[in-house]
Amino acid sequence: MQKLIQGIHQFQEENFRPLQGLFEQLATGQTPETLFITCSDSRIDPNLLTRSRPGDLFILRNAGNIVPPHGAANGGEAATIEFAVAGLGVKDVIICGHSHCGAMKGLMQPEQVASLPAVAAWLGHAETTRRIVKDNYAHLDGDRLVTATVEENVLVQLENLRTLPAVASRLVRGDLRLHGWVYKLETGEVFAYDPTVGQFVRVAEYHYPRGEAAVRRRTDATI
Repeated sequence: MQKLIQGIHQFQEENFRPLQGLFEQLATGQTPETLFITCSDSRIDPNLLTRSRPGDLFILRNAGNIVPPHGAANGGEAATIEFAVAGLGVKDVIICGHSHCGAMKGLMQPEQVASLPAVAAWLGHAETTRRIVKDNYAHLDGDRLVTATVEENVLVQLENLRTLPAVASRLVRGDLRLHGWVYKLETGEVFAYDPTVGQFVRVAEYHYPRGEAAVRRRTDATI
């Protein structure tokens, strides 16, 4: 805790003061352009990863970067997404998974979360991911299996995202773009799903969609 308190003092002196004008402006309201949905994992810092400033990202985090489909849960995810999409008018939504994801390991190995009933129940919203991986990636194991699970889960959650009424309405209007990313912890690389090639590619090679990004899958893990 002392480390956090010292960090607050350092933030106020070294970070807040140079950006005081920005923070004063943000105190009157926010206009983020991007909703960033990612895992709660402590190793991920969306603002550091994207070099974004306060006010740029509206962030939603949970175990496994999961988006329950419409009607499947009455939690904060749907409310947060609705507020970002219909209330704040974000232009882009990113779902960002990451390598070595403990939630995805627990999804494929339920015995790991047997003593965590709330976690096990939450991962039920990724059952489609589990089934896809079980039926199509039996030839993989170890890290390659985790990678495939992480990638497929990003695509599944993008599909779930489309079922939310506020998102569906904006997609019909054509002014909302959806993106699937995977962050590789050990190298700092970010891979984006490119529907034109049906693969996750390095973001530098990503064909940025003009409209909604189509989603469908490939035959193997790619990162």
